[in-house]
Amino acid sequence: MEASSTRKFDVGGVMLDRPFRISRLGHFGYYSNHMRESLRFYTDLLGFQISDPLDFGHRLPPEHKGKVDSVGYFTRFNGDHHAFVLFPRRAFEVMANLPPEHAINQMTWQVGSLKQVVDAGSWMQQREIVIDRSGRDMPGSNWHTYMRDPEGSRNELYYGMEQIGWIGRSKPKPMHNRRFTEAATLPQIPEFKEVDDAVAAGVDVLSGVRHEEKMPLDYQVSGTSLGRPFKITNIGPIRLMAENVDKVAAFYRDTLGFDVTEEVTWKGHRCLFLRCNTDHHCVSIYPLSIRNDLELPHKTTCFSFGIKVYDYQQLKDSVAFLKKHGVRILHYPPELFPGMDYTAFAADPDGNLIQIYYYMEQIGWDGKPKPENLRRKIDNNAWPETVQALSDSFNGEPYLGPWG
Repeated sequence: MEASSTRKFDVGGVMLDRPFRISRLGHFGYYSNHMRESLRFYTDLLGFQISDPLDFGHRLPPEHKGKVDSVGYFTRFNGDHHAFVLFPRRAFEVMANLPPEHAINQMTWQVGSLKQVVDAGSWMQQREIVIDRSGRDMPGSNWHTYMRDPEGSRNELYYGMEQIGWIGRSKPKPMHNRRFTEAATLPQIPEFKEVDDAVAAGVDVLSGVRHEEKMPLDYQVSGTSLGRPFKITNIGPIRLMAENVDKVAAFYRDTLGFDVTEEVTWKGHRCLFLRCNTDHHCVSIYPLSIRNDLELPHKTTCFSFGIKVYDYQQLKDSVAFLKKHGVRILHYPPELFPGMDYTAFAADPDGNLIQIYYYMEQIGWDGKPKPENLRRKIDNNAWPETVQALSDSFNGEPYLGPWG
């Protein structure tokens, strides 16, 4: 069902086809059967920092308590409380009958206000889209509503992510008291007032979790000493594989409001690339049949999750660093990633793929991608020492704050 072409919604004085507008990928999550090894991969090697653990043990049936990993981790690369979450697969198989090929815990998209979150949930229900849950999550303090795409991948719209500042500590647990398990009534008090109330109640607001950096600061990265020779500066895109590409694409286009940027056919496989902002794509959808042709290392419906580093030198250095630490690095045909330059894929301990890159083509006012003949030709067998600048090199969403 497409968005109405006649009814418009007033979103902050701007008339839109939906009562919300997605601006970016806020966070993403994988399930893991190898939590200890995966936590090391994502924190020590990739550089995500733990902002909070969350134990799901109280939700397990008695016969499983203490017998499966039950602790998940929220991690971050910037001031957002979390950008990547890692949850124990076996626990969710027990608690929620997790399908065997679902590697993604969630894909979470940011909208601009609490009102947009609430209005989005009501609008989707009117369109007979099932809402899994609405309210406010803790930890992270993000107001949200959850729904699934036609093949079961879980999406979240959110507003108001907790920000972790210079001291590097998350909110303490006593401040998780304003968790909501149903759609919010409006208005709600601001977080500034929540902090005032916590201080008045005697809460030690400096008692939250602070990540412990385990890697020695051996690398000088553009003037900053870091534990690895690169810094994550953004996340996404997400690459999905679907039984029915058109049906899944219609959900992201017509319900969530993404624009189709480009379509590619590779060896008979039709692949779609959609965007929510100026990046060429934030989500791509491939036919599930491509999985065998590419010989992907893990049998899931997720091709990969992307992390962006600042520049081409960091991309090269990240590949060398991960190889040094025993991580499997793979390359796939560049035709499958239009709008990108050189990229590499790192396999986590479960075989989930992380696409590492430094450049994403930017889409301007006319909504058109760059013609194929103007794009750089990529040879994965011969990466150059340096690359020539493109017209939109270093453009896109900037990283805010210091690297370390």
